[in-house]
Amino acid sequence: MIIQFTVGNFLSFNSKMTLDMKAKGISELKKNIVLSKSDKILRSAVIYGANSSGKSNFIRAFGRMRTMLLTSVNLNSTDELDYTPFLLSSESEHAPTFFELVFWHKSLMYRYGFEYTLNEVRTEWLFQGKTANSEKPLFIRSEEEIVLGSIFNEGKDNPSRTNSNRLFVSLVAQLGGAISNEIIEFFKSLNVISGVDHLDYRGFTLKMIHKKLRGHEESLKMFQNLKLGFQNVEAVESDFNSGDIPGSAPEFMKTQWMQRYSGTRSIKLKTEHKKFDGQGRIIGTVWLDNDENESEGTKKVIDLSGPIFDTLINGKILIIDELDAKLHPLITMHIVQMFNDPELNQKNAQLIFATHDTNLLGEDLFRRDQIWFTEKDDQEQTDLYSLYDFNLPNGVKVRNDANLERNYIRGRYGAIPFITNNSMYDGTDEKN
Repeated sequence: MIIQFTVGNFLSFNSKMTLDMKAKGISELKKNIVLSKSDKILRSAVIYGANSSGKSNFIRAFGRMRTMLLTSVNLNSTDELDYTPFLLSSESEHAPTFFELVFWHKSLMYRYGFEYTLNEVRTEWLFQGKTANSEKPLFIRSEEEIVLGSIFNEGKDNPSRTNSNRLFVSLVAQLGGAISNEIIEFFKSLNVISGVDHLDYRGFTLKMIHKKLRGHEESLKMFQNLKLGFQNVEAVESDFNSGDIPGSAPEFMKTQWMQRYSGTRSIKLKTEHKKFDGQGRIIGTVWLDNDENESEGTKKVIDLSGPIFDTLINGKILIIDELDAKLHPLITMHIVQMFNDPELNQKNAQLIFATHDTNLLGEDLFRRDQIWFTEKDDQEQTDLYSLYDFNLPNGVKVRNDANLERNYIRGRYGAIPFITNNSMYDGTDEKN
């Protein structure tokens, strides 16, 4: 489980900002907490903010750190790193980007991070312990050397093999290091996806449904609970033919697709619907092509079911930008409730997502320490802060009985679009 994630000098994040998944000492919604050793960890966190405030950049930071670690081993010594610093400050445009993740994995706490520029990894570190207070360094890397801790024997003799643009953990894992491979395993458990472009993970869900893998039955049950209009769903394999090409595609593209895919097999998703007679009586069922007959929202729910149940069943972490895009608020709410429900989420999976759906704030879904905001200052830098830490204009904290949705829309917590000459909050101090 993720405990903390910190990012600095990345896209709109100039200063270091931390998302803290440790539960605070408040009484509401105790079911949203997982007890882990000495810590109480939140099952989910939601991030709100205006357009261009940095929500998506924060989700991208998770993805960037994950991708860099998992692909570092494939780099050649002259390859450039994926470096996108904060460019609106002369002090940061060439400074290193900072990532650090603190997490529980197999009853141990790890703190792993690194700093890098376009051409090199400047620093890297890995700590391990049973609690935050008992952590010990496994290794600490500087620009001059890599110093190994006494319990990190797998790193012995490997510092000299590490290119300046490669991560040490990645190298040691490739050479069979047990602890390093645990770190790699955890980062593979981070499902970082987009809520807008769900084609990226459609293939994953198609395979789950087609092969009837774990998550298939749970997905079907969710579809039925949400009453999406179909009774069943199947992935059907068939030979590719001209009918698979959209009729609106230009002729030259149709020709290219026929040449490229002729003789291959394709998988199509079909949904089963009731068929009625003239009096409205059910006389059978009919299977319809999902792409041609279902709404964009329904297609997204189906595509998203793979990552959702892969995460829940295996105790992973789902990190998603714009979860609510194309979805009815009740469907978004249902997804959040699955992660917050200890009976459905028995493997302690986590959900971290960005959204504009303020309905979620009015449904008693989140504790105050689960709600986060992004907002840019007058230098275009993103600030990340939690509702729990936020102070109202009169200096007091937000109460647990506050109308969160109304007050957020009125601008009491910041992180909303500023519309010139149309302020929605008049500054009066009403009940928070």
